[in-house]
Formats: sequence, structure tokens, C-alpha cells
Amino acid sequence: MKHILIMDDEIEVGNFFRHLLEEKGLQVSVATNKNDFSTLISEITFDLALIDLKLPDSNGIELLKLLKNSQQTCKAIIMTGYSTVKTAVEALKNGANDYIEKPFDDLDQLEKTLDKHLNIEPIANQEETNQLASKLGFIIGQNKEMNELAKLAEKIAKKNINILIEGETGTGKEVLANFIHNVSLRYNQPFIRINCGAIPETLLESELFGHEKGAFTGAVKLKKGIFEIANNGTLFLDEIGEASLGIQVQLLRVLETGEYYRVGGESVRKTNTRIIAATNRDLAKSVEEKTFREDLLYRLDVVKLNLPPLRKRREDLELYLKFFLKKVNASHLSFSQECLDIMRNYEWPGNVRELFNIVKRAVALMDEDESIITPTFLPEKILHNSGQQPELQYSEDDLESYLSNWTRHILTMWDRNKDIQLDDVLYSVKELEKQVGRSFVLKSLKNHVGDRKKTADSLKITPRQLKYLLNEKGKV
Repeated sequence: MKHILIMDDEIEVGNFFRHLLEEKGLQVSVATNKNDFSTLISEITFDLALIDLKLPDSNGIELLKLLKNSQQTCKAIIMTGYSTVKTAVEALKNGANDYIEKPFDDLDQLEKTLDKHLNIEPIANQEETNQLASKLGFIIGQNKEMNELAKLAEKIAKKNINILIEGETGTGKEVLANFIHNVSLRYNQPFIRINCGAIPETLLESELFGHEKGAFTGAVKLKKGIFEIANNGTLFLDEIGEASLGIQVQLLRVLETGEYYRVGGESVRKTNTRIIAATNRDLAKSVEEKTFREDLLYRLDVVKLNLPPLRKRREDLELYLKFFLKKVNASHLSFSQECLDIMRNYEWPGNVRELFNIVKRAVALMDEDESIITPTFLPEKILHNSGQQPELQYSEDDLESYLSNWTRHILTMWDRNKDIQLDDVLYSVKELEKQVGRSFVLKSLKNHVGDRKKTADSLKITPRQLKYLLNEKGKV
């Protein structure tokens, strides 16, 4: 028989759950204070604990930690009011399996939640989740931070709360939002994405809320807005930090009341759309700069998910490469070990999006009879920044050797019987300019026995320019 622990200082709550659960053939113990709770978990092994978040002599987070230290396999559900939902999400990060909101108005949903955590098979469910994530391109892999993120995302997906995703450009915020939508109860409803920074304010208002016929010049017919189309589904607002203050006011109204007006309309319309917003900005800083509304941030930031940059999940680089090769119908290709080593040393400023572009580029350059992608097919910037650019060995004292290698490298690109990206050529030209200038600076500095003022005078540049050149073009 499964044993359930109820921790709530309200006796009525304990009696309610005792009646509800004992009818299901479950054994129930009730604690009303921290001492009772500590005693019970030291004497009895529980399958599930329901813990109130706000208590007179303690708090749910503290008791959750006590439970997990004593009984790691016991599942935990936090009970909370709406005003403390954000704290309940913090409990999920500390090991809680779920949370339920007081008062318990929807008893059917409450029973479904309890039954799920009493009967669920974690391993099978996790495998199913991982398969769905992979299918959507949400690579979880071995990275600890990504695994914690995925677990939290899955837990909150089934809650009707708004989510804010933060992360650098190209980290995969839309992919994460799509994953959340697909593991939520709204999975069979629309998932719609809109970039708040890519559409002018006047058009964005019409896109979001729709417009009536004749509302403005060019409005020749009625148009439904995204909030109407995505009703009961999920709306992904990408680059929310780029939205104008006017749009922010209207978004706030929708988030607070679920109500909006079409442009040019007079009747109030209702929507049950879930909002997932994303940004690569620091919105707290934007609030300080008066470019983002604090009340809107409060409404969006119920749950915040931070996507780590690709450089912090290098251990899963091969998983991304295999996924992208499959995506471009090139599963028969593979990257050489040398290629992998070079890419692991690269910082990936463009993150996952940049990696995908590099995969597409390499596949496009490959001949039909080739199956291994070698460093030859990587862009110049990766070869250079990784410190592994075999074609251009450079010695400070041997400008002639460098020019010879550079010329041979350019001619090789010229003679290659396949398309060459102009960016690669121009990058090599910039490298030539940099290295030649550096050689002349170092030669002059050597002639003047390290005297920077005399070196600058001889080169007809200022000491400040010399300092810049030395800093930019290498160490002396």
C-alpha cells in the first residue's frame, strides 16, 4: 500500500486529502508543523508528499530539502496560492515533481495530478520525452545544465503560466518554446511564432490583435489577429525586448485580463493563449533604462529559463552535428576527428544557428564521392580562431614565407572546382593586411630597440595607434 504525507497547518486541508486518498486505498499521514513533519519522515517511508508552501513555523522549500535529504525517492508536490507561483517554480528547481494551486477548484484535474505521480513510470516517460525532444531538434545530450533545464521545462509545460526564455542569439530559444508547447496540454493546438523586432509597431499591432475592415488605409477586409488564431494554443513572442512601449501596454492588458480589441474594433474579445516570450537582452536593465515596462516583466517572468550558449555545451557538439546532417539529408557524411577538435576549440559566437549554417555550407561544398568532412570545408574564421590553420604558418621574422603561403592558399581557393564563399576570400585578405602591417611594426620596433616613441615617429603614426596595432595584431 502506498503511503502519502500531507504537510499543511490547516487541519481542514489534511482532512480533505485524507478523505480523498483513503477512498483510493492509500495510507495517509498528516503533519501540521515542522516537528511532526520531521518525525514522520524519520519513521515512515513515503511514496508521495504534498507540502504547503507557506507555513507558520517553516516554509515548503525548507521542508522539501529535508524530505529529499531523508527520502530521495519520495515524490513531492508543492501546494501554493497564485501569488506564490514563482516560489513554487523555485521548488521545482529544488527537486519537487509538481505543484498544485489553492484553492482546489478543479477536483478532476487535482485527482489526475495525484494519480499521475502515484502511478507514473519515470523511465518510460523520460525516454518518450527525450525522443520528442530529439525529433524537435531540442538536443538535451549530456550537458548538466541542459538536463536540468529540460526537466524544469517539462514540469512547467503543463501549467497554465507564462514563461520567459533568456539566452544569446542563436541558442535555440524557439526550439525550446516549441518543445514546451509539445509536452504541454496544448500540444494539439496552434504554436505560432512572431518576432517583435522584425515588424514595425503599426503592423505588429494588427498582426497580434487583428483589425476590422476599414480600420486604416489598406484594411480592405477583416483580419484575425494571432491572439485569435492561437486561442487555446501557444504564442511565442521572440525578441520581446524589441517591442515598443505602446505594444507592451496592450500585451500587459491581455496577460492581466485575457482581453483585447481588434484595431478599429469596439467589442472586447477574449483569448486563452499561453505566452512564451524570449529575449537576448537583460530586461531588468531595460526596465532601468525605461525601455521596458516593469509590470509587463513581472507578468512574463513567472518562470525564467536560461539557455546556455553552445560554448558551454561542447560535450554535445557531435549530437548537434549528427542531427543537422540528418536534417539536410546528409546522414551519410561525417566530420573528421581533426574537424571536431577544431570546432571544439571555437567559441561559437553565433551559437547553434552558426553551427547549422556551417554544416549546410560543408555539405554544399562536398563532392559526391566524398564522405568525410575535413577542415578544408570549414570557414576561415573557425580555422583561424581555433588556432589551427595549417595552410598559413606564420613567423614574425619571415614575411616572405608568410606571403608565399598566403598566395598559395588564395590560388588553391581560386583553382578549386567548386563554389567559394566570398566571405572566406575577404577574410583572408583582411588577415593579409593585418599580418603584413604587424610585420612592419615589429621590424621597426626591433630597429629602434623597443623604443615605442621612435617606432611611432618612424611609421608616421601616433603612439596610441602603435599601441592599438600591437594589441590587435599580436604580442611583442
